[in-house]
Amino acid sequence: MFNHSFLIVAFSAIFTIVNPLGAVGPFLSMTARDPLDKRRSTAKRACLLAAAVLAVCAAVGSFVFQFFGITLPALKIAGGVLLFMVAIDMLNARESGAKTTKAERDEGALAEDIAIFPLGIPLLSGPGAMVSVFILIERAKTPMDEAYIYLSIVLTMLISYIMLNQAGRLAKFLGATGINVMSRMMGLILAAIAVQFILNGVLEAMPALKG
Repeated sequence: MFNHSFLIVAFSAIFTIVNPLGAVGPFLSMTARDPLDKRRSTAKRACLLAAAVLAVCAAVGSFVFQFFGITLPALKIAGGVLLFMVAIDMLNARESGAKTTKAERDEGALAEDIAIFPLGIPLLSGPGAMVSVFILIERAKTPMDEAYIYLSIVLTMLISYIMLNQAGRLAKFLGATGINVMSRMMGLILAAIAVQFILNGVLEAMPALKG
């Protein structure tokens, strides 16, 4: 049975936490001296790497929980807190330290190839995105739900590639103010998702509160 509502939840959660629009600025600054062909190649490889990382997280999520004895409520609460921290940074239109630090971005600017670090990891597939995938894979009730998660990862990275490939035009069209406004909007959505994760985790850990 198709659960299209789960697809909407999965895609919105993954796309919002990845926030490809927030990667446009760092991408442009780190590839300022690169020709167009190299920029496109960098964006493509970074998105493929990020997609692979998140897909692996989805594939091994259940094993990780069983191995470390992590319960779903604990993951929801911890993941919700982490996502809320990222959301606060997005609402304030600043780069989240949970994704990448200034030192990492500076190191990336000096690197010959930024596709793996810091663009692919952690800008596009940071801890927040990994935690989101972990939580979603545990919430999946059917194989179709799991397929929706993988589809959401692919769609997110496809859109990310398009946005990075058109980073220069996006920056000119939206400007710094436009990018910040969009980032704040996604930050608000992410904050709501994070709070819902926390609430669900608390209620599952202490079902007596439901009464």
